[in-house]
Amino acid sequence: MNPTAIFQRKALPFIVSALIGAFGAAGCSGDKQAGGPPKQGPMPVTVIEMQPQKVPTSIEIMAQTEGARETEVRARVGGILVKRLYQEGDTVKAGQPLFQIDRAPYEIALAEAKAKAEQTAREAGRLKGLAEAKAIAQKDYDDAVSANAMAQAALRQAELNLSWTTVTAPVAGTTGRAIKSDGNLISTADSLLTSIYQTNPIWVRFSLGESDLAKFPNGRMTQKDIKGVELVMPNGQTYEKRGKLNFLATNIDTTLGTQQLRAEFDNAGGQLLPGQFVRVRILTGERDGVFLVPQSAVMQTEQGTLVMTAGPEDKVAPRPVKAGEWYGKDWVILGGLNAGDKVIVDNLIKLRPGAPVAPKGPNDAPAGMAAGAPAKQ
Repeated sequence: MNPTAIFQRKALPFIVSALIGAFGAAGCSGDKQAGGPPKQGPMPVTVIEMQPQKVPTSIEIMAQTEGARETEVRARVGGILVKRLYQEGDTVKAGQPLFQIDRAPYEIALAEAKAKAEQTAREAGRLKGLAEAKAIAQKDYDDAVSANAMAQAALRQAELNLSWTTVTAPVAGTTGRAIKSDGNLISTADSLLTSIYQTNPIWVRFSLGESDLAKFPNGRMTQKDIKGVELVMPNGQTYEKRGKLNFLATNIDTTLGTQQLRAEFDNAGGQLLPGQFVRVRILTGERDGVFLVPQSAVMQTEQGTLVMTAGPEDKVAPRPVKAGEWYGKDWVILGGLNAGDKVIVDNLIKLRPGAPVAPKGPNDAPAGMAAGAPAKQ
């Protein structure tokens, strides 16, 4: 084969590769010269303009609800439990039948007592005339009168025992789980059948620890320190009705170091159930000139608590602040902010100090759309 042809065949792939690389480099160079990477604009953020506000000062504590009255339902007589007459968990009225104990033995006992009472009454009536005629000793007549009195009392007891075979609700309220089932033998020594809880009003029991008590004079809360009581539901919503304190211990629990308290709330709608875990917010006064910032906008760092603000030139400016307690979904900011400051509430992870931003209010229209402008067809 011709040596020239051999060289051309071996050299051709390298030449093609070199040309492709050259064209590619030229193309990239041209692209960079033509446009380059797109320049980023200011970061769009939502801001809230700070205005001083007046908010109540409060303490929030975990608490548990309980019925205003928890009444045990017990059987007064023994026997076989024949039937449960209510649906567990239902609301019942005072005097409503709840359980039925076998009546038969008590019906027999009542019949015997009635017969005995009638007999002694006849005997006392027969001896009365004889005693008046001095035909018998006065003692015989007195004994007959006493026997009749005891028989009448036994009759009354038999009537009560029969009536007690139907166990009724002593108070109105919400019923609990039945302790005994149909067919169980009930004895007066083990007579608990169920419980009834009065849930309107409902009580909320809680206690204050040493750190909370330290906020009050002499390290103890008194009735005059409390301006109101609110209830925070498990979903974070505030219960629509305020409560009132109906018990405040006058001593400190030496074991736990806490002061026991109890509040009362109207529960006509049955929204609260006994045993429910909630949070109690004790209102202790008012604080003026503070700022409310959404919890998501307040950051906890090694240097302290801070928020991001949009400065005069719409640049990010971190601002150290002094945070107080929570108020709803907001932090109460006690210091570090001034009226008119614009606190950034979103895109916080993407922000850097000094970076330009495009702030808008919470209710402003999205960027690029004029408020109220008609949409293009």
